[in-house]
Amino acid sequence: MDLWYSENNDAEGYTMTDATTIRMTIEEFRALPESNRFEELIDGELIVSPTPKHPHQKQVFVAAKVIETLADGGEVVIAPMDVYLDEDIVEPDVFWVSGANSKCKLGSDGYWYGAPDLVVEVLSPSTAGRDRGKKFELYQKYGVREYWLIDTDAKFIEVYVLAGEKFVRRGLFTKDTFVSSVLSGKPVDVKAILNS
Repeated sequence: MDLWYSENNDAEGYTMTDATTIRMTIEEFRALPESNRFEELIDGELIVSPTPKHPHQKQVFVAAKVIETLADGGEVVIAPMDVYLDEDIVEPDVFWVSGANSKCKLGSDGYWYGAPDLVVEVLSPSTAGRDRGKKFELYQKYGVREYWLIDTDAKFIEVYVLAGEKFVRRGLFTKDTFVSSVLSGKPVDVKAILNS
């Protein structure tokens, strides 16, 4: 296995590792011991990220609660939880599976397979590039029906909806509400999510 490091400089000039990546196969990934670390396998690279900070996790919890109140059934899941998209394995911050008709199914091994109906990623400096880049592409490719990007610093929710095979940007919301196409057309209170 090849080891790669992604480095950033913090405000005081110290270098810190934001994520460590290791080249590996899906079989090697499946052989790893169960862990609470954030580990994803994207394009054959194991990406291990540091645990999120409190504001990030608080936002994840609030988003999950709001989705759960709006969803007509199904299941809301928060990270860390593997979602298998063929040879890629991602850990969305929050995802919702509508039920029996969803593309995403819970496997007998306790992991999820296929595209969830709704995925939410809370942006952080070490993950924003992946959330807007490779993970965006994977969610689009495998058919996630709605994708939210939450920026806790800039206080917005950016919403994408799948139209055919491509995500279409629904809007960038800072206040009021937007209508979720996957949550039965119910309005989502942006302030309830962002002012946590």
